[in-house]
Amino acid sequence: MAVALPSKGRLRRCLAELRKARDGAAIVEFALAAPVFLMALIGIFDVGYMAYATAVLHGAVQQAGRSSSLETGDTSAADAYVTGVVQTVLPGAKVTTSRKSYFDFSNIARPEAWNDANNNGRCDNGESYTDENDNGQWDADVGKSGNGGASDVVVYTVDVTYDPIFPNPFLDGSNGKRSLSASTVKKNQPFANQNALGSSAGTCD
Repeated sequence: MAVALPSKGRLRRCLAELRKARDGAAIVEFALAAPVFLMALIGIFDVGYMAYATAVLHGAVQQAGRSSSLETGDTSAADAYVTGVVQTVLPGAKVTTSRKSYFDFSNIARPEAWNDANNNGRCDNGESYTDENDNGQWDADVGKSGNGGASDVVVYTVDVTYDPIFPNPFLDGSNGKRSLSASTVKKNQPFANQNALGSSAGTCD
């Protein structure tokens, strides 16, 4: 049985109509654009929430630093306050705190005085040093761990790790932990005589 083939003219008309047809094109375009759009949108939410959490963290750290500088300051209560504030906006976040005290602002992150005979920036090879923080060893940072005493300068640092609130399913590794950190420097009230820096001598191995 013979099959009638369409004429060349009809074939040309059919092809022209197919080229003009747009049925289903929106679905294909959406399928291509949607992942990119959603990835960008989730990224904006993630970065925006991180900025918000950072602002909350800095505010809490400033408040805790001020309260800890008072004679009646309670560092445990200040740390608990920061943890509570942070975990309100970042549920399940891990919050770690540290304090380091200095005699004055000029001593922050300063190494203990020593005779750097070999000019290598480290106390070694029998070089003599002054044990300014009285811990029996030379330290590259003269600060003492803790909240210090009257009139001491304290660097209060809080580190936070948390799971992302808006994990991005379109990016590998985007579900990893996020990290935030904030520090403040406060001078304790002069509620007593300030302890002077130590002056005992030592030598480095």
